[in-house]
Amino acid sequence: MPRRRLAALALALTVATAAYAGLAPEVDRALEESKYVYVQSERKTGELGKPAEIWFHYEGSAVYVGTRPSSWRVRRIKAGRPRARIAVGKVDGPAFEATGALVRDAALEQRLMDDFARKYPEGWSRHAESFREGFKTGERVLVRYTPR
Repeated sequence: MPRRRLAALALALTVATAAYAGLAPEVDRALEESKYVYVQSERKTGELGKPAEIWFHYEGSAVYVGTRPSSWRVRRIKAGRPRARIAVGKVDGPAFEATGALVRDAALEQRLMDDFARKYPEGWSRHAESFREGFKTGERVLVRYTPR
């Protein structure tokens, strides 16, 4: 098969996968290329809180963040308010509405940390131990955001 046709087929599959996952192609592309997402979680009033910049791992159609259980995003999920808005790359970047959930998956936690080591080489050495130990002790939890 000619290279051009293979490239076109690969692009079509990427677009189809993103569409199936509920993400617009520009959001999917931004998630592949960006270093940060900005999470706004749902307050008691139903309004979204201030956007918080955070490192993230993108896998499948979900965005994963490792955070402290005392963070607002976790407290709001535990209170039954999982709705969030995820902006990619910058506060006014491509965005999607999401549902947050706490997940416990050691293999996924490891993939997140491996991704962070590649994606954030300048800062990972300062935070690696905190993440590794935090996931073991519960001082850090994994949050999954999936498109609504």
